[in-house]
Amino acid sequence: LVNLFLYTSVYTPLKRVSILNTWVGSVVGALPPMMGWAACTGGLEAGAWVLAGLLYAWQFPHFNALSWNLRPDYSRAGYRMMSVTNPGLCRRTALRYTALIVPLAASASWLDLTNHWFLYESLPLNAYFLFLAWRFYKNSDSSSSRKLFHFSLIQLPVLMLLLLVNKKHWHKKKEEESKGLSSMATDSLPISVPLVATPAL
Repeated sequence: LVNLFLYTSVYTPLKRVSILNTWVGSVVGALPPMMGWAACTGGLEAGAWVLAGLLYAWQFPHFNALSWNLRPDYSRAGYRMMSVTNPGLCRRTALRYTALIVPLAASASWLDLTNHWFLYESLPLNAYFLFLAWRFYKNSDSSSSRKLFHFSLIQLPVLMLLLLVNKKHWHKKKEEESKGLSSMATDSLPISVPLVATPAL
């Protein structure tokens, strides 16, 4: 209900008032993974905050790149978007938050939420995302903004998939199940009784 209120009663009306609408909208996008985490675990451990941080930071390159080519439409509609009122800030914000994704993703390994392979597998993905954000910052045109936006649609689901595949709980559970099966197999082996020679009478 809080997230629904933020979206309908704060974020949407704020579009006509202030560029802060983008920051509020990013909070709206970051809350669902926290709600899902809390529903599944009953708490808000470090993983919930990492997911929320990634979703929050991702909103800026995604939306700022999208809004860049829609500036005439936003201007005619009277929306106070960064791409319209402060294009320089729009580019800088997209770059800064894309850069923030790199350490945020790495923190999943540092906090022992994933194995170390996640760090190596996610780094090229996030590095290319940052490269596209840098190109958008240096040469903001329809081409660079479109490439950044389109890649943002790939980067997020791939990053989430890598988190899922490499999460520590998944591998620990598989190891425990493997150990359990080995233990059961050992316990089920018949006990051999040594043969004792009977002395002849």
